[in-house]
Amino acid sequence: MRVTTNQPPAPLTPEATAQILHENFAPWILTLNLSVEQTSPTSVTTRLPWSPTLAREGGTLCGQALMAAADTTTVLAISAARGGFCPMTTVQQNTTFQRPVQETDVLITASITKLGRTLAFTDIVMTPAPTTGTPLGPPAAQATTVYAILG
Repeated sequence: MRVTTNQPPAPLTPEATAQILHENFAPWILTLNLSVEQTSPTSVTTRLPWSPTLAREGGTLCGQALMAAADTTTVLAISAARGGFCPMTTVQQNTTFQRPVQETDVLITASITKLGRTLAFTDIVMTPAPTTGTPLGPPAAQATTVYAILG
């Protein structure tokens, strides 16, 4: 006799989530050097390391890099919550930039607000990484996304 439960799959570990990143994303996304810092049943936090190659004139981290990191972290959060990667695509991403980032890593946390069978909704907070012994400061940017789950 087969027993079934209605429990969701166990969320993925940071290591398994990092493997999804390296196996399923375009090579140019991998050049962002994102690392998976933390996973939970409803969120993933990645780190976008500071690089002068991601800076625009004046030494400020460009918005395109933040948006790509937010989009990528969202896919990882949905994958972690579902217990593995499946095909999905961005339907909508709305990003608000609140303050510049200069010469520091950024922590990107994508939190799932609703995970359905065919759509997922997330909130993303992008915060400059604190230095040792200092608290996390205010966000540099925030985003919301809607994803279509294809598989």
